[in-house]
Amino acid sequence: MPDTPTPATLHKNPSSGATAAAATPSAGDSTKPLAERGRTALAVGVVEKIAGMAAREVVGIHALGSGLSRTFGAMRDRVPGGKSSIGRGIKAEVGEKQTAIDIALVVEYGVVIPELARQVRENIIDAVERMTGLEVVEVNIAVNDVHLPDEPDVEEEEEEVPSSGQRPKLK
Repeated sequence: MPDTPTPATLHKNPSSGATAAAATPSAGDSTKPLAERGRTALAVGVVEKIAGMAAREVVGIHALGSGLSRTFGAMRDRVPGGKSSIGRGIKAEVGEKQTAIDIALVVEYGVVIPELARQVRENIIDAVERMTGLEVVEVNIAVNDVHLPDEPDVEEEEEEVPSSGQRPKLK
């Protein structure tokens, strides 16, 4: 097996011990633009966080995720070192050039859901394609709940529980 050139040997003078083939890049490498020499891999969490931030920018979104995932997420947010809730309610499948995103929403009462879904979809597609260079092939939106003005948030309900470890007194 011939010696594989390293970046250090590519810059050496051929007379300093490196072979002439190692000193000059192959014809196939020199025709590629510098930006195409290598791969960039994106973690699924990166796409999920970008989509989560883009969805939250749309007015009319109360929360992301189903009721159960919001409840567990609120508890997880309180644990030191717990996972961030930015990507909660979002699932992404990421390939080399394309991605598909599923998102679960809780909307505010009174919003027009088809219009909200259109805005969320456009915002997510724009942000993910602009920031990652991936083509977003689909954004599937599931509206799991409507938040009414007089309903407390899941996070607010949990904050009312005393943190002393004692059960609250019944009235």
